[in-house]
Amino acid sequence: MEGINVLSLFDGMSCGQIALEKTGIKVKNYFASEIDEYAIKIAQKNYRDTIQLGDITKLNGFGLPKIDLLMGGSPCQSFSNIGDGSGFDGKSKLFFEFIRILNEVKPKYFLLENVVMKKEWQDKISELVGCEPIKINSDIFSAQNRPRLYWTNIPNISLPKGKNLVISDVIKPNFSSKYPKYLDMDFSGKKRKDLLKTYDQVSRCLTATMYKGQVTSFCKNYSGDVYRYTPEDCEALQTVPKGYTEGVSNTQRYRMLGNGWTVDVIAHIFKRMWIEQNPLLNVDIFKKIV
Repeated sequence: MEGINVLSLFDGMSCGQIALEKTGIKVKNYFASEIDEYAIKIAQKNYRDTIQLGDITKLNGFGLPKIDLLMGGSPCQSFSNIGDGSGFDGKSKLFFEFIRILNEVKPKYFLLENVVMKKEWQDKISELVGCEPIKINSDIFSAQNRPRLYWTNIPNISLPKGKNLVISDVIKPNFSSKYPKYLDMDFSGKKRKDLLKTYDQVSRCLTATMYKGQVTSFCKNYSGDVYRYTPEDCEALQTVPKGYTEGVSNTQRYRMLGNGWTVDVIAHIFKRMWIEQNPLLNVDIFKKIV
């Protein structure tokens, strides 16, 4: 495949660019729409040639060269079951900007990611993008329970057999009997500590608010000792290269990793795009790719 032109909306720290590189898809131009200064800093640190376009609401798709791949994970806060439930009336209405750009650039391929949501919202998105989503849980590729919906016109995507990974397969916790006292406080009739996953289980879904020390930030052993994930642990659980998010505060690292994609899921989807463009080539090379 020759180098392609990519437009990534809500690009964040550019997880899609990591996935393209991992899949071996060459990029001619990578255009990114993002407004978070810390995420942009990390994207530019790792991919200096990224062309930052700024605020999606001010982006004119007609002014870009032919786009081969459009991708994005529009804000999920209003769709999420831990969000405010406002749906298309909340921050998640930025989804309509994805649709606007999709219609303007008319890419060969597109990929849209979001959380599992109410069926009425899911159906509305499916109607506007023109396809049904594929539900993929990150636990197929990593030790994290992270179910997400992926709308794409990349064909023939099937789910592989899971790797059955648990937390201790991905990170090496250094448990301690000392932990924040609020983990002993009640939450929905249980102590917060009782809600923690053990090292031989799959991690809870990483979130953008992990920096606050929520239960998603910890795991435990059977002696009652606790371990808090480091940013490097979160990178591993998201299948992001170690040290990728270095260069900003830990608070910002936790935020962007919680907001980001599980890279190996995206690489698995992009693998099919590569095969579609190279049908006569030996695809055994992908045995080493997710």
